[in-house]
Amino acid sequence: MSINPLTASILVVDDYTTMRRVIRNLLGQIGFKNIDEATDGTMALSLIQDKAYNLVISDWNMEPMTGFDLLKAVRGANNNVPFIMVTAESKTENIIAAKQAGVNNYIVKPFSAETLKSKMTTVLGAF
Repeated sequence: MSINPLTASILVVDDYTTMRRVIRNLLGQIGFKNIDEATDGTMALSLIQDKAYNLVISDWNMEPMTGFDLLKAVRGANNNVPFIMVTAESKTENIIAAKQAGVNNYIVKPFSAETLKSKMTTVLGAF
């Protein structure tokens, strides 16, 4: 599977404006331009219901709906959109729980454009 960065649609979900901006900039550095943002899982779920995304990159810790709850809701709706979870915590039990819930990959903050591209390539194939 291969994806075109110029046409791929990515949803970035994080409750911190700065982190959304950082991820958007990193995505831009690796060639992605079509990026939507959501401030929490509830807003993201609404966007996902209205638009087909090629990738969701979501923070774990958000209120009122966490990234983990968002992942479970997306998978519960039989949506197999590639999903990368971002978190400041590298707890083994969280990684296992996310994998069991259907996450495609996991990134621990802070991370570089190279790390993001590597994780995205694992999930999406070459681009």
